[in-house]
Amino acid sequence: MTVTLPLVNGTSYSTINAYSKDLLHETVKFYENVLGLSSREISETSYILSNGAVTIKVVLSEDSTKAQEHSKRVEFFSKNQSSIDWRTAASSATVFNSADICSVRQKLAASNSPTQSFPSELNPLLLYSIDPLGNLFGVTATKNAISTKPTEKVEESHKKRDLTSKLGSYTDLSSQLATSVDYPSLPTKLNPNKAEKAIAVMTSGGDAQGMNSCVRAIVRSTIFKGCRAFCHGRLRRFSQGGPEYIKEVTWEDVRGWSAEGGTNIGTARCLEFRQREGRLLGAQHLIEAGVDALIVCGGDGSLTGADLFRSEWPSLIDELLKTKKISSEQFNRYQHLNICGTVGSIDNDMSTTDATIGAYSALDRICTAVDYVEATANSHSRAFVVEVMGRNCGWLALLAGIATSADYIFIPEQPAVAGQWQEEMCNIVSKHRAHGKRTSIIVVAEGAIDCDLNPISAKDVHSVLCELGLDTRITTLGHVQRGGTAVAYDRMLATLQGVEAVNAVLDSTPETPSALIAINENQITRKPLVDSVALTKSVADAIHAKDFKKAMALRDTEFIEHFNNYMAINVADHAEPRLPVDKRLKIAIVSVGAPAGGINSAVYSMATYCMAQGHKPYAIYNGFSGLARHESVRSLSWKDIIGWQSRGGSEIGTNRATPEEADIGMIAYYFQKYQFDGLIVVGGFEAFISLHQLEVARDSYAAFRIPMVLIPATLSNNVPATEYSLGADTALNSLMQYCDVVKQSAASIRGRAFVIDVQGGNSGYLATCAALAVGAQASYVPEEGLSLQQLSQDIKTLDESFKKAQGRGRFGKVILKSSNASKAMSAKQIAEIITAEAEGRFDAKPAIPGHVQQGGLPSPIDRTRATRLAVRAVSFIEEQQDVIKSARAADDDFVYEDKAVSATASVIGIRGTHVVFTPIRHAYDFEADIEKRMPKVIHWQATREIADYLVGRKRV
Repeated sequence: MTVTLPLVNGTSYSTINAYSKDLLHETVKFYENVLGLSSREISETSYILSNGAVTIKVVLSEDSTKAQEHSKRVEFFSKNQSSIDWRTAASSATVFNSADICSVRQKLAASNSPTQSFPSELNPLLLYSIDPLGNLFGVTATKNAISTKPTEKVEESHKKRDLTSKLGSYTDLSSQLATSVDYPSLPTKLNPNKAEKAIAVMTSGGDAQGMNSCVRAIVRSTIFKGCRAFCHGRLRRFSQGGPEYIKEVTWEDVRGWSAEGGTNIGTARCLEFRQREGRLLGAQHLIEAGVDALIVCGGDGSLTGADLFRSEWPSLIDELLKTKKISSEQFNRYQHLNICGTVGSIDNDMSTTDATIGAYSALDRICTAVDYVEATANSHSRAFVVEVMGRNCGWLALLAGIATSADYIFIPEQPAVAGQWQEEMCNIVSKHRAHGKRTSIIVVAEGAIDCDLNPISAKDVHSVLCELGLDTRITTLGHVQRGGTAVAYDRMLATLQGVEAVNAVLDSTPETPSALIAINENQITRKPLVDSVALTKSVADAIHAKDFKKAMALRDTEFIEHFNNYMAINVADHAEPRLPVDKRLKIAIVSVGAPAGGINSAVYSMATYCMAQGHKPYAIYNGFSGLARHESVRSLSWKDIIGWQSRGGSEIGTNRATPEEADIGMIAYYFQKYQFDGLIVVGGFEAFISLHQLEVARDSYAAFRIPMVLIPATLSNNVPATEYSLGADTALNSLMQYCDVVKQSAASIRGRAFVIDVQGGNSGYLATCAALAVGAQASYVPEEGLSLQQLSQDIKTLDESFKKAQGRGRFGKVILKSSNASKAMSAKQIAEIITAEAEGRFDAKPAIPGHVQQGGLPSPIDRTRATRLAVRAVSFIEEQQDVIKSARAADDDFVYEDKAVSATASVIGIRGTHVVFTPIRHAYDFEADIEKRMPKVIHWQATREIADYLVGRKRV
């Protein structure tokens, strides 16, 4: 039905202390009569008054002295009603908004309460009065404190909801929930027959970039699914403070949080919660606030405490009942506490998950810093010792070592040999210098040790390098690694894990073990929280016991693979090749398609790994057309590729010409001339077509009867047989930063939206992921097209959103439009349509980032994944040599139709939880839409639905 909104709104929550029982009851009646609040008794000593938009808690704290002081304050304000301005005499005041200030004044007059009106009694915009406790409160008819424009009366649909907990809702959520019926599907359907849950989220332990995105996703998913969302900032207040620290939050409270660093709800490490008394208080406060499910975003310590909290819950509430801290009704209502964990830790030290929230953002800070110091090191031929975080986990140091081609790294899982590491490090550094390298970068984890558990500090390393005669400097990054906003990957990871955490809570039963939300390869998964934490702690125990082999084995397989890759590519110029002479190969690499972040990293890693194995790496410069026209083949030496790991673009050149377009006969001739034993193609859909053409041409050209593998690299992420292509993360970060800037501009101007043109061809991957990362109001992609009905609905939603904003900050709007989403309407034309339809209420401007989206320096993810895929590609070529030789021996015409032979030409890709090789013939025939230059299966479709409902977008 349609009813008028509450008499007052604005200030969401306040707590008032009454110092006698008479004042308690008098105050409750006062706020009921004057502000139209409904009261609800929590206990004999406390009441909650609420109208759905405002909540006031009145608590009895008997103190006769303070009661007399408050009586004197009431008397003081009453006597000086016309002689002084109350605002100058009071230390604080609570101010509410009201569309009907005259009605409030009439109710105050009926209760004989003194008032002051501003600017005049006849037409007041601001009204002040005194409650029975002597507290000054105000009611304003303006939109904000400095506005002179009255608040308009608004009527809208309002559906009354039965609250499951005793703490009243601070705001009317019906305007947000009303859109839910327009969504075609939800990740988890809420059972309408079950009572709604009150889900609280808290951040604990050390802060990590992306925590805000996680909290935003949890809050909005909770509200969207008809539940109530609460936030709690830290375990310390959880166990020390009262339920007032557990605040119910609304849809708008978390607006814009994805672009902010740190954690807005606060975090801390709490010793009190390690004691049962602290957990007992925490249980009491949760029950008083009405919370029956808790999602914790923190490290292993926080999650350990959370799981212990759940296991103790039955005994905790039993003790609370016996001590009369909770009622029998509350005891029966809150029999179970469901807990779920998301891992926020820059160290990436949680077992069973490939990445924790904040880890890649911290790695990005490290790589940026190393790139900077290496530039100045190159000028002076200096050495730099860079200390990074990681007490018990060397992930940051290891990945930074790979991403920046560091000369040497120190990590706790693989400690240096006591008394020998100095000589070993100096030997490597000296050989690198002797081969022409002007800089030396040593990365030291803060938990670095030798095999006798003696700490190895940056100062220790500095002393050794100085004795070697190098001009050496120390750079300790410290909390810079935690600072700044999250990179795109962490925003997406945190958002998707937050959504999945809400799903896990809604799916859980009293018997369900606490879940940990993890990611494996490219897939969000659920793991038993207690097992993950126990496995994580066992790593530190193994290190302390000097069982370093076990410590490495307990790390996930990707960590071990990264370590082996680093060790392999770091010995390219000074160690004896691993393979015997008869096993050494000639392997070529070529780039096909548009530039993408990570191509140079793939070339560098392929070449250095080949050198370590004993193979001879070749680069085909300027693609297949460069080979056909100019015989642009060069062998790669270690000195030639110094620094390529961290460079953007493509140092060997690239273009879109396929072998057939370039002259496949000439390409076969040069393959035969150089006697290549294997080929690695790096690129996008053109590279996919190129590999297919070479595989088909095996029937005609014997030179192509060699193992060949494609490493997908394109910002479009449109290569079949993989869910991730190199360059997509770099492009996503560049687009995200661009969107953050224009969104800030839009927020400053208040009533403005930007329509941003996004590259990606016929793939909407980039637009979709950017929309999720920046909270875009809408995104249009080629897979769905752009209908006039949807555009009209989005304009209507924009209008509603700007009305709710009322000129407040953080309301910058962006709309992302893939270039091929509509051939009829460009970003500029869409902006013009929005501006025309808005009729002056707001406007829209186009923004075209263009090739900025290809990015500058490749992101750490693209650098390290390029290394991983390149090493696997070379290994694939090594492994397939026997298949090729057997096929040649069996038939001079080559067994072309044999599946094993066909599989020697494959695409390497990430699918779900695995890195897999897919034969190009199968991928081309069954998984590719050649006309649209797209895979047939859109693996990121579910991400679109999440991105839409997290911003309240209605779909037509």
